[in-house]
Amino acid sequence: MAKWTPKHEAPEPLEGPVVATVTGGTIIWFVLFLVQLPFYGWFDDHGHTWWLWTCLAGGGLGLIGIWYVRKRDAAIKRAAATEDAPTAAAE
Repeated sequence: MAKWTPKHEAPEPLEGPVVATVTGGTIIWFVLFLVQLPFYGWFDDHGHTWWLWTCLAGGGLGLIGIWYVRKRDAAIKRAAATEDAPTAAAE
């Protein structure tokens, strides 16, 4: 079996409002949890309580994601600032 080689280069990764996207997703998970919470009895009767816990887990993991992307964004900005600083000083 021959090794597969790509015929073109991979595209550059998309950079967008990552912190806002992860924060929005986290809020949605928590809202879904809170909306389903009053119906816990129905979910329990039908064996669907995992829906609630999935939403809560999504919100909790989202909090970790917010922490991570904020640190990543700060590191990217710091790296960009240090790259620009020597050029500005040389002028």
